[in-house]
This record gives sequence, structure tokens and C-alpha cells, in this order.
Amino acid sequence: MASDTQGSDMPTTGTPASAPAEVDARATRFTASVTAAVLAAVLLLSSISLPVAMTLLAVQAIVFGVGAIWGPARHPYGAAFHALIAPRLGPPTTREAVEQLRFAQLLGCIFCSTGVIGFALDIPVVGVTATGVALFAALIRAVFGICLSRRPYMLVSKMRGNVPACCQNK
Repeated sequence: MASDTQGSDMPTTGTPASAPAEVDARATRFTASVTAAVLAAVLLLSSISLPVAMTLLAVQAIVFGVGAIWGPARHPYGAAFHALIAPRLGPPTTREAVEQLRFAQLLGCIFCSTGVIGFALDIPVVGVTATGVALFAALIRAVFGICLSRRPYMLVSKMRGNVPACCQNK
């Protein structure tokens, strides 16, 4: 499997046009771990200072937005994995499709944005609930490697009539 020289968390190149870009699965779990820590901090801060919690959640929404728009190669936490952790690891044994990860980042951005709106409108139950759902998804991903956006991604892809290679035969 040919990969670019940018590291194990970057999309592969040199593959047939029909093959999806892929990233090291360890990078996605690292990203989910950092995300879970940020979201847990938001929940803790929400009981102390809603403006601070809202600001941190807005930053996380932007991070999710970067991942959704530009993919894992430009995601800040992916860059941290690439710079700090990947050089100390062996080659990846499991890879994941970029397109599904971008969809997951979009869902994270939506939940975090909903939380920011809830905090901004002084409806903390909305902010805390949206943050809690995003935290749950990040923890499931970080601890068990299960991406809760897989089924919704497959459904949306099938509705669009464009089932990507990562979702065929599932």
C-alpha cells in the first residue's frame, strides 16, 4: 500500500481512483480521545461558567468543522498525532476511509454548534445535552473503536445513490 510521505494519519495516494482515501485507525482513536477530554471539560465548565464552556465548545465545533471540510489530513488533532505519536509507532495495521470520518466530523460539528447555541441562548440544558451526546460518541470511538456515525453515513450514502467502497456489502 503506497502512502504519501506525510505520515500514517494522512490519506493514501497511489491507489486506484475507485479506492477510498484511508487513514491510520490509531489516529482516529487518538483524535476521539482528545475530543472526549475537551468535551468533558466543557461539561465540567458548564457548571462553573457558561461563557467559558460555550467558548471551549465553539472551538471544538471549529475543530470538527475543519475535519469535516478538509478531512483528517488537516484536522488539528490529526496533525498532533502525526507530529508527536506516529513517528514512535510501527506501520498501521488497520486503516479507515476518510469519507466516513469527514461525515462523523460533520455530525460532531452539528452537535457542538447546537450546544453553543443552547449556551448562547441561556438554555444550558440544550448545551449540556448536545455536549453529552458528542462526548458519548467520542468516548465510544476512543475506548472501543466504534464509530456511531457509520450507520447514518451508510443511510445517507444509499439515499444519495452513491454507496462508497467503505460501505458496500454492509
